[in-house]
Amino acid sequence: MRDIDVDCHSTALAGRRIALGVTGGIAATESVRLCRELRRHGAEITVIMTTAATKVITPLAIGWASQSEVICDWTPEMSQLESFDALLIAPASRNFLARYVSGMMDHPLLMTCSTARARGTPTLIVPSMHQDLFDDPVTESLLSNIDHGKVIRGPHEEGRFKQPNPVQIVAELCHLVNRTEQSKHFAITLGANRAPIDSVRAIQNASSGRTGWAISEYLYRFGHDITVIAGKTSADPSFTLPNVVRAGTPDGMLTACVDVATQNPSPDGWVHSAAVLDYFAPALDMKKPSGENTWAIELNPGRKHIAELAQYVQGKRRIGFKLETGVSSSELRDRAEQQLQKYGVDATIANILEQINEPGTPRAYMVTNEGMRPLETLNEVCDAILEVLTN
Repeated sequence: MRDIDVDCHSTALAGRRIALGVTGGIAATESVRLCRELRRHGAEITVIMTTAATKVITPLAIGWASQSEVICDWTPEMSQLESFDALLIAPASRNFLARYVSGMMDHPLLMTCSTARARGTPTLIVPSMHQDLFDDPVTESLLSNIDHGKVIRGPHEEGRFKQPNPVQIVAELCHLVNRTEQSKHFAITLGANRAPIDSVRAIQNASSGRTGWAISEYLYRFGHDITVIAGKTSADPSFTLPNVVRAGTPDGMLTACVDVATQNPSPDGWVHSAAVLDYFAPALDMKKPSGENTWAIELNPGRKHIAELAQYVQGKRRIGFKLETGVSSSELRDRAEQQLQKYGVDATIANILEQINEPGTPRAYMVTNEGMRPLETLNEVCDAILEVLTN
């Protein structure tokens, strides 16, 4: 059987050899989804299952999902001694944790763990067990004595700590594998601004936040620290990001950005993908009574965040966004180049609204001082941003 039907979500694990350890526990049934998510980011997988794990899910199912060999017992090849780029244990049962911490060597997976410790291989451990087992002080002692590897815990639901969803696990693994001394810290603004016009009503521009979330996730998977300043969003991130600041009003978002820009150390780069509200009105301090025929509202221009932040982000890499409607690609380029010159950003991601979801048209354009090039997919947009920020 061949399972080849996975889309490429990123190249964060491309060419990386990942050892996946599966231990006994009902969460082992999630291993099929986990294998497929690893492959979506380019991982080459070797699976090592404990005897208890094979009683929960068959090696055949895991082999189908991982498209790789599945080691369940000792073999002359001793594949577990090969050099891997990372080790992932998911789920890690309480029994396995005790044997891991004690340095036991009675299974190929434990031998893999021993060689990973010796080589300093990045290791991610995902415990999953019933609440009573987590409440046992011995469990906490075991986790605190793990001297090599990062431990992540999932949500507490239905009386147990469940395994995080596969997208979260693989995102954390990507971040761990790709993090180096050259990794940077980036700030991303996203979503829409909303400004009240009275005590119950407001005006808001249109932005789901989907593109900004995708950029944030992409940068995080490649090992960078991120701070997200999020306005009003209708889209959600696909996994929980570590540092998200919510600021929905125009002035609130600008204040949050200044706070982030003036922290020490400050971000190395900025992605301004938020749809900042260009015009808004002072809000009434009461509800405008219903039933009146008209309500004349005078909108005044708001402060340009990208300009206001310039004094705080000198020397940092910056990427602006420009959305236009009813224009040609040459007009779009002219307006994007104006943003480059006026605000001193390093690049602009330019969009024509009518093309964003239209088949056969670019998802966006990257405009720099060297010219304009089309970006066909959202992944290409993210990759182009990563290239500008890190070069």
